[in-house]
Amino acid sequence: MNLSQGWPDTRIQQLLGIDLPIIQAPMVGPALSELMIAVAQAGGLGSLACAALDGARIRSEVALYRAAAPRPVNLNFFCHRPAPVDAAHEAAWRARLAPYYAELGLDPQATVAAANRAPFDAAACALVEELRPEVVSFHFGLPAPDLLARVRATGAKLLSSATTVEEAVWLEAQGCDAIIAQGFEAGGHRGVFLGEDIATQVGTFALVPQVVDAVRVPVIAAGGIGDARGIAAAFALGAAAVQLGTAYLFCPEARVPAPHREALRTARDDQTVLTRLFTGRPARGLVNRLVRELGPMSALAPAFPQAAQALAPLRARAEAQGSGDFSPLWSGQAARLGRALPAAELTRELAAQALAKFKA
Repeated sequence: MNLSQGWPDTRIQQLLGIDLPIIQAPMVGPALSELMIAVAQAGGLGSLACAALDGARIRSEVALYRAAAPRPVNLNFFCHRPAPVDAAHEAAWRARLAPYYAELGLDPQATVAAANRAPFDAAACALVEELRPEVVSFHFGLPAPDLLARVRATGAKLLSSATTVEEAVWLEAQGCDAIIAQGFEAGGHRGVFLGEDIATQVGTFALVPQVVDAVRVPVIAAGGIGDARGIAAAFALGAAAVQLGTAYLFCPEARVPAPHREALRTARDDQTVLTRLFTGRPARGLVNRLVRELGPMSALAPAFPQAAQALAPLRARAEAQGSGDFSPLWSGQAARLGRALPAAELTRELAAQALAKFKA
């Protein structure tokens, strides 16, 4: 079977220069060159989450990718506005975590490194101009117009995440070439940027057709898609591609800590929650001890990305002991559909099964 043919909508393949309308979600930590290469070699789009990487590491990962898979690559960046440090809030957070520090034999007064979630800036833009990725995607909106113009001048296609129709229309008006419609079911951080009310978030299969009706550019469905049935459903609702995150966390190429991988393996449909504990911004992950004991949306957690700073020593010590009690176990609601296949095999199998459903 020729997996590049037979799709009901081929605009994303034509736009991005890929064979299959399957995009590997950019995921901080798990998705580095090994996973990206495997997906690209199967015909999908490999994506690198750059917000937590310095320039040298981004160059290295892209070089590894280019050497192994001379295919289009997607570099993803955050566009948040960092909140000013609130010393009193930070102190209260550290005080609440102090009993956990004591339990794990850590000094609660020890200095910890700052959280590394950098927004897109002039330095990141210069890196894009240097590396010339075929695709650049953004989360939490878009960068300043002058920076966006510089990215576009490189020839890169521009993508960004929308969690509402309003956000999708705004992104199209700013010149995005395609919109990622991120539903409530998706794992990791919400891409919301025109509002803050998480309670009104829309599910993927309600959001996708409404965004499709509201914009002219292709729409990429993201959130809760874990198998060929979800891919076929997304296309039936007007999507031109899908972006998969949690499905790829099961692959051996994904750099997932052992406690996170075990939590994914045993996950049920009712075990994820939106929480701001781990970074200060709502993100979907599996419930663990910290979430149960502090409450998923506790106001004690400092603003994004500062909440991660004081948690880092707890996470490192617990993971070394085989525990995910203090780790962000990011996962979408469809984790139960995950299969531990090599990423290239998974990509090709999902494509073949989806195509078979279109022909049924």
